[in-house]
Amino acid sequence: MINPELLRRNPESIKLSLSRRNEEVSIVDELIGIDIQRRKIISEIENFRSARNELSKKIAELIKSGNVAEANKLKDEVRQSGEELKAQEEKLRASDETFRYQMLRLPNLVSEEVPDGLDFTSNIVLWQEGERRKYEFDLKPHWELSESLDITDFERGSKVSGRMFYVLGETGARLQRALVSYMIDLHRETHGYLERSVPFLVLGKTMENSSNLPKFADALYRDAEEDLWLIPTAEVPLTSLHADEILNIADLPIKYMAHTPCFRREKAAAGTQVRGLKRVHQFEKVEMYQFVEPESSMDALEELIQHASDVVRGLGLPFRLLQLCAGDLSFPSVKSFDIEIYSPSSRPHGLKPFEVSSCSNCTDFQSRRANIRFRRDQAQRPELVHTLNGSGLAIPRVIIAILETFQQPDGSVVVPNALVQYLGGQEVLEPLNKSMNSFGR
Repeated sequence: MINPELLRRNPESIKLSLSRRNEEVSIVDELIGIDIQRRKIISEIENFRSARNELSKKIAELIKSGNVAEANKLKDEVRQSGEELKAQEEKLRASDETFRYQMLRLPNLVSEEVPDGLDFTSNIVLWQEGERRKYEFDLKPHWELSESLDITDFERGSKVSGRMFYVLGETGARLQRALVSYMIDLHRETHGYLERSVPFLVLGKTMENSSNLPKFADALYRDAEEDLWLIPTAEVPLTSLHADEILNIADLPIKYMAHTPCFRREKAAAGTQVRGLKRVHQFEKVEMYQFVEPESSMDALEELIQHASDVVRGLGLPFRLLQLCAGDLSFPSVKSFDIEIYSPSSRPHGLKPFEVSSCSNCTDFQSRRANIRFRRDQAQRPELVHTLNGSGLAIPRVIIAILETFQQPDGSVVVPNALVQYLGGQEVLEPLNKSMNSFGR
């Protein structure tokens, strides 16, 4: 959440940021109006309380002087004043709720370092790494390869859960587990992250802390009776691990990682054909998350980008780094970068790289919602920490890239060296005879 004081001091800066995001700016004037009304009600409440205190003093003086009749008249005024005060306090509660709800719908301020642009077409490619392989045979898309290699079964996934779900076969389950183990080990042993296993169902307040509510309620799965929400990413519970805490500066930065399923209401346009693993309702991901001092957050963002890039480098996949323009930033981010992997054969999408990680600096946007602070020393007031997050990485899209990049003419797929140890020494994924397929087909 943006600091409400900024709304009073410099509303034009908020309007400029919204305009750069290609968002409606009228909400700022609406908020100013709500805030003015709130402060007017607060002033009236203070006047009521002051007048009531004065009446109470007069009543005490009248009783002391023996003028009980006059005191009783003033008591009636005090009761009436109390009813009016109660009504004003109720108006203030309603106004506070409206103000807070609208403030929660404001995205974070765009950093001055972020390039202008209204959508993804204005994102800037900063660098590319790795040589794209040349093929002398007809390439297969990942959904054909994954079925023949006993990695995915979309037919049975749809039978169990409907469209945009899948079942992993023996090879697929092993490959996914290998990727998760590789990423977790790399982030722990090389990058210094602490692993956490977090709940997949969280409270509404936890969703609000991470900035998913109220803005994106229609993209989330919910158990309304219990007010529990299925997480769209591990970022959600990781944000709230230190909610309402004051951290010791000596403990910063705190770097967490978590492997979780992610649940999302992916919505494809009517008539759109969605094939394979690229857009699904449930998938696995390793997430990186950092709590840092404010002055360190931009350096931490650069570090986070390198940590995600290291995962791709280790797999030998060509990739590129994009800086997102203002119009393509996520809701809580002030500055973001995407890592995209090339996929050679998933036409028409294979001609364009696709995102496997997005790394963002959210500054104090989430920590203000979650009330996460730190103290530099005991003599100073607590300050809000800055938070950062990055995928490290999204598993299904990495599987797509591995299958399509390392496929062979006979339909087999070479295993990246980094994963061989996690697959018991297996170096090649071989197509299975249908009669031997673990799905029994």
